[in-house]
Amino acid sequence: MAEKNLTPARYTITAALPYTNGPIHIGHLAGVYVPADIYARYLRLTGKEVAFVCGSDEHGVAISMKAKKEGVTPKEIIDKYHAIIKKSFQDFGITFDNYSRTSAEVHHETASDFFKKLYEQGDFIEETTAQLYDEEAKQFLADRFVIGTCPKCGHEEAYGDQCENCGSSLNATDLINPKSTITGSTPTTKETKHWFLPLDRYEGFLRDWILEGHKNDWKPNVYGQCKSWIDGGLEPRAVTRDLDWGIPVPVEGGEGKVLYVWFDAPIGYISSTKEWAKREGKDWEPYWKDKDTKLVHFIGKDNIVFHCIIFPAILKSHGGYILPENVPANEFLNLEGNKLSTSKNWAVWLHEYLEEFPDMQDVLRYTLTANTPETKDNDFTWKDFQARNNNELVAILGNFINRVVVLTNKYYDGVIPAPSDFTEVDQETLDALKKYPEVISNSLERYRFREAAQELMNLARLGNKYLADEEPWKVIKQDEERVQTIMYVALQIATGLAVLSEPFVPFTSNKLKSILALSTDLGWNDVSQKESLLPAVHKINQSQLLFRKIEDSEIQKQLDKLEATKKANENEKKAVTPQKETITFDDFTKLDMRVGTILEAEKMPKTKKLLVLKVDTGIDTRTIVSGIAESFKPEEIIGKKVTVLVNLAPRPLRGVESQGMILMTESKEGKLVFVNPDEEGVGNGEGIS
Repeated sequence: MAEKNLTPARYTITAALPYTNGPIHIGHLAGVYVPADIYARYLRLTGKEVAFVCGSDEHGVAISMKAKKEGVTPKEIIDKYHAIIKKSFQDFGITFDNYSRTSAEVHHETASDFFKKLYEQGDFIEETTAQLYDEEAKQFLADRFVIGTCPKCGHEEAYGDQCENCGSSLNATDLINPKSTITGSTPTTKETKHWFLPLDRYEGFLRDWILEGHKNDWKPNVYGQCKSWIDGGLEPRAVTRDLDWGIPVPVEGGEGKVLYVWFDAPIGYISSTKEWAKREGKDWEPYWKDKDTKLVHFIGKDNIVFHCIIFPAILKSHGGYILPENVPANEFLNLEGNKLSTSKNWAVWLHEYLEEFPDMQDVLRYTLTANTPETKDNDFTWKDFQARNNNELVAILGNFINRVVVLTNKYYDGVIPAPSDFTEVDQETLDALKKYPEVISNSLERYRFREAAQELMNLARLGNKYLADEEPWKVIKQDEERVQTIMYVALQIATGLAVLSEPFVPFTSNKLKSILALSTDLGWNDVSQKESLLPAVHKINQSQLLFRKIEDSEIQKQLDKLEATKKANENEKKAVTPQKETITFDDFTKLDMRVGTILEAEKMPKTKKLLVLKVDTGIDTRTIVSGIAESFKPEEIIGKKVTVLVNLAPRPLRGVESQGMILMTESKEGKLVFVNPDEEGVGNGEGIS
């Protein structure tokens, strides 16, 4: 049974290494990086020693696929997205102690040394097996280079390493009806040699360590997935691939092969720690080898097996390393009711958000924390984002701080007043304040970040209620001494909020500390232990708004952007209409297409789609009924030059005879557009040939 480290002083916190095949989006943030950063900031505030590490995952098939798609080298892809991702994290306030990359020399050395040690210990099985092969591309199809039907859930777009629908880890040869994502062809099989980690040898260890040792403290989704895997019978897992991008297999016979990305990537946490320790003049080993260190992996649910089964088996096989005490994996975050998708551009990209909502990092952090998909998939909507900001951050937290600071400057020129005797309400309020560090800690220690954020907001609610009940703006007229005590108590709550909000809304916390002119050495436990957080005679600064309201127009802009993305995706899905039967040149010459101008346009009564047009064709003015009312307002198209098929037989539509046809097409965005001959000097009646 696993030995619990209940009160560690040292923590190693890892956040899943993001693939450098695209930028960071809100799903990554909600699932991994915001919770991990909250936890790391909280631990530092409580005086713990923390190494919070991450880095770009720059190997694997996803990188090669992106490079092929963009017609560049994998190196160009990883350099581009590593820079974007690293800057986005910095601008968003994610406080990694080190953000590395798996292309770094220290990582190549560390991962290669791991492989060689396990190889020399005889911990691998070497086998020649039949693998999927694309004859057209002359390439083995590992992982994301192949797609097919999942044998476990029937999902038709499962990858060769994992089904993103049911979360099952797969081998490419498991797929039903596999297809190459390179050429679209059906693969053949071809024999190749690989090294396998025999996971079945570790079943007893994993059963004891996870199923017995962590059944009460790991999240149900994590424990359940691990139990399902172990009970289903563990099988050997290939740790090498036939690829030309990655860390070369460092043993004889490994030519032309690389380490499987899920062997190399988790070792990136260790190499990132080494990089940080060297820079800071520290020893990296206690953070990975000392039993008094608590190791915590923050990941999404699609990475559970790799962090809870495969990586621990590798660490156990190597020897000398601690194992994770917790892996608080989250479920997925959806966007406006649909699954986030990098390939379909259905996402809120962090770098774009930071450009469009400058200085509003905390609003997104708070909204994502309030919607953290801790036990089930959750949904991000722009309306909820606006409501969280306007109804909670502005109306509750911002409102309380603004009232306290404005009144303190109005009544006392910003100097904290000395309190007189506390009433029962005053004492109860101060006692309630002192309980909040423990209340919020209790939630954070159980990885309940949504609950913790709401407790923080409850502290702001306590402050608002206290002010509303005590009404210092009224009492000041009768009892100035009483108001001094009221404002003193309110300022203690404001100070408590400045300290306790730091893990959740760090930019706001810094702004509030500046307004209150707070000492930087106030820590988490001071809120419960110090008699006075902000002593009398201390002078604060003038008020400034912590948050601004978000207007409907800003939200509509984001919704419009998503709607355009949806239409583009729908248009992309449309099959190109097959060629019609062949016609002769004589058939073509029968078509009489001319330039015309729309003179009048009006909606046809009792219809949604039809407009009745008067068109000058150069040979006459005629009536044409066109199904474009959902795309154009009548007044928008008057004077518009159009292409008209003038010798189409007339036909009655809703009682109106239509004497021709306007030629239209669709743009890439799915928008209806005129086939437009709008050139200088082209007059009505000109023929089109």
